[in-house]
Amino acid sequence: MTQAPTVDLHRPKVEYFNVDELTNIDPKGFVRSVERYHVEPWGLYMARTSDHPEFHYIESWLLPKLSLRATVFHFTPAHLRDQDFYVDIGEFGQVEPTKWKSVDHYLDLVVRTGREVELLDVDELLAAHAAGYLDLDQAQRAVAIATSTIDGIARHGHDFEAWLGTHGIKLSWL
Repeated sequence: MTQAPTVDLHRPKVEYFNVDELTNIDPKGFVRSVERYHVEPWGLYMARTSDHPEFHYIESWLLPKLSLRATVFHFTPAHLRDQDFYVDIGEFGQVEPTKWKSVDHYLDLVVRTGREVELLDVDELLAAHAAGYLDLDQAQRAVAIATSTIDGIARHGHDFEAWLGTHGIKLSWL
């Protein structure tokens, strides 16, 4: 009999983004310096360096109305990945005039422009729900957002930014 893979069970990852202080408090509580924030009516952009072994820079857009966080990782040459966008599903929004919050709801999408969208971490979502970290409504909402986002991107030729354009969103990156 084969053994089922183990799931990394953890509470939802929470981050804070302080626009005035140019800081980002990551899910482990580390305060990171941010090089640039940019606020649009539909979201918050953040760009900062990273000390992660696989990537040296990160750019993210929090998109509250879509319940998405779109990220471009700048990978090191030894850890290049076949992906254009990494999209988190969750709750993202402004909690104070210059402070934003991100609560990850486990499901992620890897977008390969013009080719495909891959859904990740369904096992984590189910385990988190079973452990009581997300209630049924939150888990169902995460699935609904992920599937409608996959469908929308696919309908636009697997072009994430083209799909965002139908929502009046134009992302800018470094």
